[in-house]
Amino acid sequence: MSTNLEQSTYDFQSNLLSRRHVLTKAGCGFGMLGLAGLLQDQGLLSSASAEDLGSRALNPLAPQETHFAAKAKRVIWIFVNGGPSHVDTWDYKPELERWNDKSIKEFAPEFTNTTGFFKNAVGNLMKSPFAFTPRGESGKMVSEIFPKLGEHVDKMAFIHSGHTESNNHSPALFAMNCGLPRMGFPCVGSWVTYGLGSESSDLPGFVVMSDPKGRGLPKGHASNWSSGFLPGVFQGTHLSPTGAAIENLLPVQDIENAQRNQLDLLNRLNNLHKEQHLAEAELAARIESFELAYRMQSSAPEALDIDSEPKHIQDLYGIGDEKCNHFARQCLTARRMVERGVRMVQIYSGGMENQRSWDGHNDIHGNHSQFAGETDTPVAGLLSDLDQRGLLKDTLVVWCGEFGRLPVAQKAAKPGRDHNPHCFTAWMAGGGIKGGTTYGESDDIGYKAAVDKVHINDLHATILHLLGINHTRLTYKYNGRRFRLTDVGGEVIQPIIS
Repeated sequence: MSTNLEQSTYDFQSNLLSRRHVLTKAGCGFGMLGLAGLLQDQGLLSSASAEDLGSRALNPLAPQETHFAAKAKRVIWIFVNGGPSHVDTWDYKPELERWNDKSIKEFAPEFTNTTGFFKNAVGNLMKSPFAFTPRGESGKMVSEIFPKLGEHVDKMAFIHSGHTESNNHSPALFAMNCGLPRMGFPCVGSWVTYGLGSESSDLPGFVVMSDPKGRGLPKGHASNWSSGFLPGVFQGTHLSPTGAAIENLLPVQDIENAQRNQLDLLNRLNNLHKEQHLAEAELAARIESFELAYRMQSSAPEALDIDSEPKHIQDLYGIGDEKCNHFARQCLTARRMVERGVRMVQIYSGGMENQRSWDGHNDIHGNHSQFAGETDTPVAGLLSDLDQRGLLKDTLVVWCGEFGRLPVAQKAAKPGRDHNPHCFTAWMAGGGIKGGTTYGESDDIGYKAAVDKVHINDLHATILHLLGINHTRLTYKYNGRRFRLTDVGGEVIQPIIS
């Protein structure tokens, strides 16, 4: 092997194929062939894995084989940021009406730890300020704040027994996105693109859109769509909610040819460097990211051009309606992205906290009426549009926040509800989901998950399963340990799968 000194004095203009250089390369090459043969003889290297070594080195986002037949090819996650109240949206609790304004300890003396986040503002049990009515053939009880989404309940599978560890936004967001309540770990979208690659060579594999109404990013900011210790190419591409969706996307006028020449030269130099440093896997990803950025200059503007959509499609999403126009444009962008091969799109409804998100500490009626009004028509339009295009059957749509809310009132001029990590509701549609079904139950007042409890690890395992991934086999070695999205837990929720 050549020494560091010899590498540092290597002449790139001549001696590109010196004897020492050829022997260095040939030795590594023959050694790897021998290693591959031994691994193959021991049954430790499948043919798919051997091919993958080459494809991933050249393009980390190259499409990958699934572990088994997938029901979904892509995911759109509507992230209901701030913690939506399950008892005011999808989890109807008539007992709250009967016990309204009575102490939770009178209802159940064992329920003693109901302090939530603001322990000095805990009130009595509070019925929902919204009327619930049965919807669809399944007769699902749905809050009046979802008049359009209620039309789609027969496409949805509801999970009413979700629970998490933290009642604080940042760690709860990290847990819901990354499987653990700490920053620094890869998010769901990064694991999905790491496992499956992307079907598009001209767009990112994983796209994120945040609240566009000046209400800020969710707590934890970009850590919620970080690739953590996975290679950087798998992190989410954030589309700016104002101004240009992607900074510096369009080339400066009249330099496109020069830009291509510059990129070609940069790639040649990078590849020469890569040949000298075979262990630097990040360099291949960096080279590919330059190429992707160049290709996006022509493909991304077209994908983001929702004004080219027919008027009846724009109307379906609610584009032009002042109340929901911003979210409508994001939902339509999500459809355009996934039909062009983007693997995962995540859209955040709501910004930083409190009245800027679904975090209804004060005036739960006003808070949830506002945010449901912003999202009801756009998400319903998304489901209808995906369905009529034949995309819903293999596109998984997820609706979920980071936790639920307590069944007791939080004292205020207009009462709200505090955080509740003990129970939340999520629903999924499309992508192999058995529509019109409900899994799990909360207790009679919606305080705790009671029947068929679903941990976040279970939710993630189910998403990966629908994508054809065995969650226990999707691992990445880091700091001497093999990590996975579901950590050491996770059970697939089979009853909601068709």
